Formats: sequence, C-alpha cells, structure tokens
Amino acid sequence: MAENYRADTVFARLGDENGAPHYDLVEPAEFPEHILRYRNQRWAARVGLASLSDDAWIRHFGRFEPLPDNLTQPLAIRYHGHQFRTYNPDIGDGRGFLYAQLRDDQDRLLDLGTKGSGQTPYSRFGDGRLTLKGGVREILATEMLEALGVYTSKSFSLIETGEALQRQDEPSPTRSSVLVRLSHSHVRFGVFQRLAFEKNENAIAALIDYCIENYFPALSTPGDSNVIGFYTSVIQHTARLVAQWMAAGFVHGVLNTDNMNVTGESFDYGPWRFAPTADPGFTAAYFDQTGLYSFGRQAEAGAWNLAQLGGALAQQADVDALNKTLQLFSGFYETAMADAYFERLGLKRTGADDFKFVVDFLKWMTETGAPYEQVFFDWFCGAASVDRADHSAVAELYQQEKFASLKSRLLQYTPINPERLESRYFQNAGPCTMLIDEVEAIWAPIAEKDDWSAFERKLEAIAGMRDAYQFNASRYA
Repeated sequence: MAENYRADTVFARLGDENGAPHYDLVEPAEFPEHILRYRNQRWAARVGLASLSDDAWIRHFGRFEPLPDNLTQPLAIRYHGHQFRTYNPDIGDGRGFLYAQLRDDQDRLLDLGTKGSGQTPYSRFGDGRLTLKGGVREILATEMLEALGVYTSKSFSLIETGEALQRQDEPSPTRSSVLVRLSHSHVRFGVFQRLAFEKNENAIAALIDYCIENYFPALSTPGDSNVIGFYTSVIQHTARLVAQWMAAGFVHGVLNTDNMNVTGESFDYGPWRFAPTADPGFTAAYFDQTGLYSFGRQAEAGAWNLAQLGGALAQQADVDALNKTLQLFSGFYETAMADAYFERLGLKRTGADDFKFVVDFLKWMTETGAPYEQVFFDWFCGAASVDRADHSAVAELYQQEKFASLKSRLLQYTPINPERLESRYFQNAGPCTMLIDEVEAIWAPIAEKDDWSAFERKLEAIAGMRDAYQFNASRYA
C-alpha cells in the first residue's frame, strides 16, 4: 500500500454500545472467473491503492481478501425504505456489502462497497449478482456525472466473473460482474427509518453522533447531538445534489429513500438516463409509469424523502422544529440551482436575480426543445463564446426572437476562467454526451464480440470534457 493508505473501520464499531448492530457479517460469492475490466487509477491514488498490481487488485476487489488493517469480513447493512412511496421493511444490502473504510487526501471517511458480490440475508429471491452491462452502465454514469460537476460515488473497479445470469430486462443469459464503488457514506435515509421502525432511540442517537463526527464535524458540540443541525445539513446537501442532477440533465430513475444518503452524494445507478432536452416529464425507468421520478419531479422526490427522514428523527427532536427545518429545502434548492447552472455555464453569480435567470433559461430550453448538452457547450463562459455559438449546429435557435432577451442577460454575466475555452474539447463541433442510444452502442460490441474499444474511447472523451470544464465536485464535504 502507498503511504497515503489509511484504514479507518469506524462503522464496524457502531452499535456495539447499544446492542443494535447496523449490519450482518457476510461472505462474498466465489466466482468462477476474474477478468479485470476497469480500475479507477485516479481515485485509487487518492486513497493509497494505485500501486496494487492487477493480481492484487483482483484478490481484493474480486475475491475480497481484506485490505490491511481494514474490515476482516464484509458487512451487509440493514435498512428499510419507501420504494415508490410504499414502505418496505424487508430490504437491506441484498447484493452488496461494505468491504472497507479508509480516508482520502481530504481526510474524508470513504467507503468501499460492492454491487453484485453475492447473496446476503436481504437478497430475498435475488441471486445477488450484477450483470456486466449493469456494471458498464454504472461506470459510464459516474464518470459522466463527475465530469459535469455532480457529487457522485466513484466506480472504483469492475471485474467480469464468468457466470451466466437470467434477467427479464436484458437478453439472457447475460454476462456477470462485480462492481466496487468508492462512496462518501453508506448511511442511507433508510438506515434511520429501520431504527425508527424498531423504536430504538439509543441507536438513532448513536447514528446521528456517528454522522456528525464523520461527515459534519463542524456540528460537533460536547454533550449535544445537535439533531436539528444534522437535519439541516442533510437537507442542504440533498438540495445541492438534486440541483446538480438538473444542471447535468440527469435523471436518476429510482429515488427511493434507500437510494439517498446523508452526505448528499449520488449513488446506485440502475435505469438512469440523461435527458436529450429539458423535458420535465422525461423518465428513466420503464416501470415509472406515473413519472414519479421524472426529470422535473426530482426536487419533489428529494423533499418527500427528507420528510420521511424527518419522521425517523422525531424520536430525537421536537416535531415542530423538524417540520420548520424541512421548510428550508425550497430556499436551499433555489440557491443550489443558481450555483449549479451558473457553474455549468462558467459564469459568475451576481445576486438574487440569478435564480430567475435560471428559471427563464430552462423555460426557453423546454419550449424550444433545444438539445440539452449542446446549449451548455455552446454558451460556456457566456460572452467569451458568442462566436462559437454563432457557428453551432443549432445556431438558428440563438437567432430567434424568443432568445434575444435571454441572450442579452446571459452576456451581462462575467465569465469565470474563460481560458478553459482554449482546451481541445471546445474545438470540437459538439459536446460529449451520454444519451441512451450511445450507451447501447457502447454495449453492443462488448456483448457481440468482446470489443471494449467504444467503451474506452468514451471514457477518453469524458476525461477530455472533465479536464476542460475543471468542475471540482470532490471539493464538497
């Protein structure tokens, strides 16, 4: 291990003092094959694991031999959750587990967790496996979102495992894999919901203290768990996450309470999609027939989930105070929307009117059906991109009268670091995108002839976009 590798297994100790463990010890599956398909060297370097050989990588992230001084056995975390607004007490880590905890170069506590690592007590009727396509899709989602400034979990490793899986939503039999994620907290809203369901007040108090100590240390006050302060922070971080999804044109697809965590980090990518246009009704999941988690309703979903978290905290704080705190979401969200969209446009915020500009900008995009990513590519850094926008493939949209007043306002904002436009990325005719047809086109040659070249080219293109925009989502604690 590199010198900056620092194990810190604090979650394993949580619950010992009140007899309420938050996990079950489990065994990883034994796979017939281990073919390394992806390793995230950028983030491996930040947690002291970049120097591992491929053989050692497979031992740790395919066979799950313990990392030095880390968890000696994986932990399947217990939680409940509302799934499409229906409470389900029969869930938990069903095909994944917490494998290790460690500190990064910002001293943040990060978790290495899995997807597709085998059955657990919460697998129900599932096989505990992940399809290779599902793993590829998660890598594409996390890499793209990180490049666009969204605070997201990182796809850390993908290993093909040599099993044939049966799935209803993929041509079967299909190939299998095991994914490892690097995440800023595995504490989902549903962890609190389980403890509230079981009426374990001591365990809830201990979990709040754990979250404050490890994720919100500024709230630490001797002798005071600061429940309202904790809830306020989670609300603010959740508002920021949803705003970042919106600015990225991203639809998560399954915003159940067990798919949101206390740090406001995006994770668990199933039926995700990027919206081709600013269509509020655009959905990602074929089974979301009512559009509950559509593009335009993601803020509503975040607020609803926060209300359920508040209900779980009601044993620890005054209900009226919790309800009053929840009302802060709309203000936090307006601020976060302005921050996220101005960052995507490369412009400096000026004040309260910024949110109104974002609303009008989105209204224009919705009414015209302008290609989402193209618009942000064309107008990055505002006035510094007028000539680029004039030569865009959709330049006629910018010549229409309905854009005139919006353009005038856009050009009044000061560009931030316009030298970013000198990047090779902005010499392209159009942006790097990740629409569903592209995802399928990347997967097809892998499925048909084990050709990973399109996948590798897309990751190179995303890296070029990330380097050009220089959004630093990792700054968020």
